Amino acid sequence: MLVNSRDIEIEWGDCDAAGIVFYPRYFAMFDASTAYLLEKAIGMKKIAWTKHYGIVGIPMVDTGAKFIIPSRYGDVIRIETQASEIRRSSFDILHRVYKSDALAIEARETRVWAGVDPDAPGRIKGYAIPDEVAAAPRG
Repeated sequence: MLVNSRDIEIEWGDCDAAGIVFYPRYFAMFDASTAYLLEKAIGMKKIAWTKHYGIVGIPMVDTGAKFIIPSRYGDVIRIETQASEIRRSSFDILHRVYKSDALAIEARETRVWAGVDPDAPGRIKGYAIPDEVAAAPRG
């Protein structure tokens, strides 16, 4: 499986009153990490591939995380992201966050390849993931 890795320095605004990363900030980092994985896999930035494939995006329909080691302002973490399963219109992503070489967080998410629902204006529905997209993250 293709893995995308990126380093992030924890900023003051990422932290809560206790001085550790406020957990919703991790989910924003994971969202960006998923987009970067797909960019690496299919060779286009998110704005380009949503237009190219005629979808509105890849909304998250399920998520969860195990928080093992906290991070604080000034820490540098590494997020490794990979697709763990790809189905017809949905796919699972696994994020592993490392602080130094120690596993700090393991998170998962399920996303849907979504477009406008032609039968219900203003709503979205899952579309089949194109074969070339489904094959790309598998490396």
